[in-house]
Amino acid sequence: MSKLRMFFLAAFSFVAVSTGAASAEVVGKVGVDWIGNDIIVEALSDPEVKGVTCHVTYFDRSLIDRFKNGNWFEDPSNNSIACRQTGPIEIGNIDLSKDGSEVFRQGMSLIWKTLVVNRIYDKTNDTLIYLAHSRELTDGSAKMSISTIPLYGQSVTWKNGKP
Repeated sequence: MSKLRMFFLAAFSFVAVSTGAASAEVVGKVGVDWIGNDIIVEALSDPEVKGVTCHVTYFDRSLIDRFKNGNWFEDPSNNSIACRQTGPIEIGNIDLSKDGSEVFRQGMSLIWKTLVVNRIYDKTNDTLIYLAHSRELTDGSAKMSISTIPLYGQSVTWKNGKP
């Protein structure tokens, strides 16, 4: 592969990974062993749903672990998510399709793997669903986690009217 082609591929991947809809704030970092591996806890707010905060955890491999085990440029796909109402809920322009929309994206490898959080609205049960999973260019991962925010009985403001 030519150097120019590799450069454009890397640049495209960087832009694709770094343009996530929501930004996260690291609120916790727990060391899990003596070689520097950590569990990172990030808080993220949904840009279209005010009053909801999600906490996402993932594993961050240390430099020593990367040298020891190879696979230098990638963190594991393991993740967890918990979302809660943290204020009055105001819902903006959200995607109401079964695919929902991506609200957060963060690179988990140099180029190929991304941690993604999708929001789906379950109209039948009046519930917001947040799904955390890893997206890879060639192979998907079956590792995922889910959190729900029931809207039933809550005082919810829909900017565009309730669907």
